[in-house]
Parts: sequence; structure tokens; C-alpha cells
Amino acid sequence: MRRFATVILVDPRGWILLQERDEHAPIAPEQWGLVGGHVEDGEEFEPAAHRELSEETGLVSPLEHWRTFRVHDREDDMAVFVAATTYTDDDVVCGEGRQIVFVDPATVLDLPLAEAPRIVIPQFLDSEEYARLLP
Repeated sequence: MRRFATVILVDPRGWILLQERDEHAPIAPEQWGLVGGHVEDGEEFEPAAHRELSEETGLVSPLEHWRTFRVHDREDDMAVFVAATTYTDDDVVCGEGRQIVFVDPATVLDLPLAEAPRIVIPQFLDSEEYARLLP
């Protein structure tokens, strides 16, 4: 079993931060996913989420645990952390992938999403937590 920590930031428009993975990605190449990655041995989910957010985007944000999902045919645990933010695309330093940008929730499900985001994102957009993070 592998463990992943992922982050969803919600901007003032209600758009969510997503990463377009490039052709070199070891998991889900050429697909869109959440910012985040593997939890290292001895590391807890929340510190891993902060580390991954910083490494992949250059951003720092307070985060709240939203949910933990069993993904990849129920073999991996993925903890999802969320926060409202005032960051914009101009603040993001893309440290991994093709691009990391805020995406309109009205179009996000039209993107070629990786397996886990196909599960997580619709549930998040329908959640009370997402509504609470909107301005």
C-alpha cells in the first residue's frame, strides 16, 4: 500500500488548483491531477501535503484535512487537504508537470483526469466543504 497527500486550493472565483502532468510523469502521464505526491516513510499526511504543495507550486498555505480516499483499485490511501486562497496562476511556480493552474469547476470534468481525481474532484465540488471555502 502506498500513501499520497494531495491538496485542493480554491481561489475567490471558486476555481480549483490542478496540475497537468507531462509525458514523463511516472503516474498518469498526459493527464490532469491534484497537486501532491507520495508520503515518505515516517512522514504523516499533513506535513507531506505542505511539502508537496511547496515543492510543486512554491506556495505555502494553511491546510485542512477534508477526506482520505482508498484509490488505485483500493490499494492506496490518499489524504486530501483543502484551503481557500487568494493566490493566482501568476503566483504558482510550476515545479513539476506541464502546468499548474486554477481551473473553472464548470470545465474540470471535461479534462482528461487521472483515476484518483476522477473520484475525488466531483465529490469535492458537491461537498459542504467546497461551498464553505467559496467567498
